[in-house]
Amino acid sequence: MNTLFHGIIGYTVTPFSGREGESLDLAALGQSIERLIDGGVQAIAPLGSTGEGAYLNDREWSQVAEFSLSHIGKRVPTIVSVSDLTTANAIRRARFAEEHGADAVMVLPAAYWKLSEAEILRHYQRIGDSIGIPIMLYNNPATSGTDMSVQLILRIVKAVENVTMVKESTGDIQRMHALQQLGEGQVPYYNGCNPLALEAFIAGATGWCTAAANLIPVLNQQLYRAVTGNDLERARELFYRQLPLLDFILKGGLPATVKAGLKLTGIDCGVPRAPVFPLDEVGCGKLKGLLDQLG
Repeated sequence: MNTLFHGIIGYTVTPFSGREGESLDLAALGQSIERLIDGGVQAIAPLGSTGEGAYLNDREWSQVAEFSLSHIGKRVPTIVSVSDLTTANAIRRARFAEEHGADAVMVLPAAYWKLSEAEILRHYQRIGDSIGIPIMLYNNPATSGTDMSVQLILRIVKAVENVTMVKESTGDIQRMHALQQLGEGQVPYYNGCNPLALEAFIAGATGWCTAAANLIPVLNQQLYRAVTGNDLERARELFYRQLPLLDFILKGGLPATVKAGLKLTGIDCGVPRAPVFPLDEVGCGKLKGLLDQLG
């Protein structure tokens, strides 16, 4: 079983400067990475949904990937999201990430047209054949429009040697139970739905992929330690304490809420890139109240 990635996997934002996020702000990216590392994350994942990877051009994507990997400097393991509409560009990104020191890549089968199971399988096969590092298969129908069944996921894991991990973000805990049972406990899976964190850990998730680590790293770590220490009463208390914020982050949109939260804590990462709106004044007030309550 792959054990390099476990615990709290923190997702970075991509900071922008300019009124509408015209330019990258790599200095702020460095600050946000340090905040995650100081917060004790067990791994970092640049360029996912939180990092607005889908809204970057190829040059920007490469700049953010190279800077992130260099700045992290192997202090913690890294998983770079390389998802793209085309297999060819996903391969290019995966190779770039590997060449610049990524420990793994994450792949979401994003597509304009609805993909068949054979097309999805081939997508992962071609990426897997192109690199020598592990792939985290990412199932998130809310962003990709493609919902991979547990049976398809396990078929891909069996067919593609370096697909060794699964991030499950449907918010359906039964998917995780099925992965555990049908995969016979041999396929590490990771929770990608913040409000499901406690249930996912109890169901056997190896880690929690979360943008919340940017804002409440101590609480996230305390929850993980309580679960791994089998102190479920403490874990429940910690989880329900942070649940209102986890719900708010999810419903408010990851880039908007996390960037607003980072600004409240002293790191200005700019605004999300259009068409995404920044968090409005009312939302910022609610977010500040939630953060204040958590200390």
